[in-house]
Amino acid sequence: MQSHAPARAEQAKLWKFLELWVDPVLFPPKILMLVSDHDGTCQIFNPAADYQLISTHPNYETAQEWLLEDEYERVKGQLLAAEIFE
Repeated sequence: MQSHAPARAEQAKLWKFLELWVDPVLFPPKILMLVSDHDGTCQIFNPAADYQLISTHPNYETAQEWLLEDEYERVKGQLLAAEIFE
């Protein structure tokens, strides 16, 4: 059986951290995933729609504003690629 370690190491080079954001008004809550690249670009994906790309932002601040504007709330904490792919 082949190891997934090389593929995972390559994935770690592409993103720096991810966050989960939820719309707590809906039930079940709608969840979006914010992924930040090492260059600061942020993309927002919808895990419920096969990780469809929803929007792209030049930095974290504009991505965060976009999510807050739609009344999403950030789930506490970030998942760092460096911690997963060490």
